[in-house]
Amino acid sequence: MTTTALPAAATLPRTLRRLYIVRFGFAIVWALLLALVAPNVAPLLAVLLVLYPLVDAGSVFTELRAAGTSARSRVTETVNIVVSILAAIALGWASFVSPAAVLAVWGVWAVLAGATQLLTGISRRTLGGQWPLMFSGGLSVLVGFAFLAQGLGGATSVTSVAGYATLGGVLFLVSAIRLTRAVRA
Repeated sequence: MTTTALPAAATLPRTLRRLYIVRFGFAIVWALLLALVAPNVAPLLAVLLVLYPLVDAGSVFTELRAAGTSARSRVTETVNIVVSILAAIALGWASFVSPAAVLAVWGVWAVLAGATQLLTGISRRTLGGQWPLMFSGGLSVLVGFAFLAQGLGGATSVTSVAGYATLGGVLFLVSAIRLTRAVRA
């Protein structure tokens, strides 16, 4: 490791902590809008469905740009960014097809993004504060398969993804709190 990388690597916990707090706030507001407003306003629903994976891609890009990520994290984060951008495009299309199509696409995205999040958390486990993200990634894979099954089964509502986003947001908050120790060290 070069000496120029050390100061940047030392800021990684602080960068992640701030990012996780922002992701928590975004997830909660997004879930509330989806659950309360979007079912009655189709254009808003479409915007929200596209926005969520784009914010995910932007957040992961921010993580990727933060110094101190391992080669393994860079690969999983890059895959997550690509998958999230493709999911945003697919969700935009699916939002005009049917709720079932939305859930099927969301499910595939949740599986793939969850797997990359799990692998990134595992590669960063020595950093601290990563177990909630590993749990979230693993849970996302499982819930993603459930969303896919609901979509393939002809579901008529997409509001169940609001709960998914809320839980993910809470797990980001827990990670941010746990990273506080690393920031203070």
